[in-house]
Amino acid sequence: MLAEPADQIRLLELADLDQELGRVQHAAQALPEHKQINELMAARQEVTDALVAVTTEVDDLQVAVRRAEADLVPVKQRLERDARRVEDGSVTDGKTLRGLIDEVEHIKRRIATLEDEQLEVMGQLEDAESRKRDIEQRKTGIEARLRDLVGVRNEKVGALQAEAGEISASRKARAAAVAADLLKLYERIREQRGLGAARLARGRCSGCQLEITVSDLDTYRKAPANQVLRCVECDRILVRTAESGL
Repeated sequence: MLAEPADQIRLLELADLDQELGRVQHAAQALPEHKQINELMAARQEVTDALVAVTTEVDDLQVAVRRAEADLVPVKQRLERDARRVEDGSVTDGKTLRGLIDEVEHIKRRIATLEDEQLEVMGQLEDAESRKRDIEQRKTGIEARLRDLVGVRNEKVGALQAEAGEISASRKARAAAVAADLLKLYERIREQRGLGAARLARGRCSGCQLEITVSDLDTYRKAPANQVLRCVECDRILVRTAESGL
């Protein structure tokens, strides 16, 4: 392919802009905030799962406390009735009275057992509610840090996107000044290699950084100024400049 030396030099300007654009895009993708946000999102999910579990536990224990309270009501009512019968003298038969007294003692022991069970469940509920409050506080803290970090990330990404936009605008203007067939070749190579053109500097290709053989340098030296050279190693367009060493 033949192309004016000035057009070939414009490819170097285009390649420099492509490198700068790649740097900015990589910087946007490699921000440390991305990793930190992912870690916080994982922590938020973990604490959310824990909150769901402890909320279910609290709900179950609240039901258990209400059930324990309900279980005590009829037993205490029965104790009150039987104790009243013992005390008011309405039971005159000795055997019946002794049976009633034994029943009162039995009911008292039953009440004591139920109250112990109630206290145990209430203690479990108190512990679960305390753990729920702790988890809610942890979740609130994580979400606050996450909001702050997302804000910082978005600000940095926005700045880099603005910079990328400026570079893209400059690139578009530079690309418009390059001959269509030469630009098409450059873009095809760029898609394959990440960089479509490189300088021939001091006997090296600045794209692959490999030293060019004496034989190839001699071929390049003899080539007309408007001939588009290609690196024999990386296949990029090789642009000659005053520093090419030819």
